Amino acid sequence: MNNLVLQKKALSVVAVAGIVFALVPVTPALADTTLQGSTTKSKYQATGVKGYFQRHPKVKSATLGAGVGAGVGAVTGLISGKGTMRGAAIGAGTGVGVGLVRSSKTLDRHPLVQDTATGTLLGAGLGMAASRGHGKGKKIAAATALGAALGLGTGYLKDKF
Repeated sequence: MNNLVLQKKALSVVAVAGIVFALVPVTPALADTTLQGSTTKSKYQATGVKGYFQRHPKVKSATLGAGVGAGVGAVTGLISGKGTMRGAAIGAGTGVGVGLVRSSKTLDRHPLVQDTATGTLLGAGLGMAASRGHGKGKKIAAATALGAALGLGTGYLKDKF
């Protein structure tokens, strides 16, 4: 029985790692080129998946956030014993939110708010992935408050240093 549980945990960690590593290489390579004459350079040169992500940066941010969040959520669910697939699903949703917050042009002008929102989302996601059952609301609220405080502190320190 114990050997079967260990095999399932190892298989789920390998599956999550495969998903995360499959989504990592979608970042576009930026080339420094100079043009002479009357030729114009197109803003979007790539085709396929790379070109799609160049034309839709929010989708790219959400996709990468979901991949990273799924991996972190699965590991959190595995460590806490609450389920790797449950943790991966919660982490993917949290990752989408964090990716969109980090790529927001409005929040780029307010870095302290951006860091606080990121910390709040991360705390809520980790709290949901790690807790289940009696007293879940209190645990999630505590994790969310801790994440918000850490995000605010990180933003404040980045601003001052």
